[in-house]
Amino acid sequence: MSVHGSRCTLEWPDGRTASALGHVSAEPVVVGDRVQVAGDADDWRITSIDPRSSLLYRSDGMRSKTLAANVSRLAVVFASEPRFSVDFLWRALLAAGTCGIGAIAILNKIDLPDQAAERALAQMRGLGARCLRICARREPDQAAVQLREELRGQATLMVGPSGVGKSTIVNLLLGERARTRSLSAGNRTGRHTTSASRWYRLEPDGGALVDTPGFGEFGLNHLSPAQLQALMPDLAPLVRECRFTDCLHLEEPDCAVRSAVTAGRLDAERYAFFRRLCTPAGQ
Repeated sequence: MSVHGSRCTLEWPDGRTASALGHVSAEPVVVGDRVQVAGDADDWRITSIDPRSSLLYRSDGMRSKTLAANVSRLAVVFASEPRFSVDFLWRALLAAGTCGIGAIAILNKIDLPDQAAERALAQMRGLGARCLRICARREPDQAAVQLREELRGQATLMVGPSGVGKSTIVNLLLGERARTRSLSAGNRTGRHTTSASRWYRLEPDGGALVDTPGFGEFGLNHLSPAQLQALMPDLAPLVRECRFTDCLHLEEPDCAVRSAVTAGRLDAERYAFFRRLCTPAGQ
């Protein structure tokens, strides 16, 4: 359920919890892992990790950060305040695609009208994500109904920058089990309220919710240009029209992707996003 240094919080099939010494190997245990243990109630220790159905992580040029294992859906939460990054939304969608899991975009704080946020949500829908509009703080009952319907039976990893309402969402679904704090009054940016990923079982509908610390960058350094273009549904069909089979869609002649941008068939902002990802600094 959570990992803190060398110690882990485990949940047994019957819902009981226990502390255990984490598995020491080249493959560290992460939130969401199903594990085998040995010992007793005074000294549990993880001995092995069961095969994973998925492993979500983000990476930059320096390091990788594992988010969770064995999730079936990625939920990216954003709001008009604090200001969101479209790049972050699109990167999260690519991360979900890499693992072969579904994605849902949750626009929170819809009591703060924002055309840019609504446009971003529509873009996510066009790119294959399920979409949800909620107001978790001002309309909690309605938001809880919407969320339970969407999350039922799924193991959902929730990501987003600090301040968008992830912990408020956890509280709606599970009670006051996640500490919340308001936005900083000075600069309207979020303040961290979750310090480590945490797995919560969802009752009575089944499934689970994994809350993560707020972060604003979603590095995809582990993806190659070929993987990136295959995971972008608006770009992938154009690749077959390029003159060269190994076209990088950057400067090559007779590139169908660049021609599609000029002709208005491919959104220029999406192509600029692809180019940024294909440069080491942009990943």
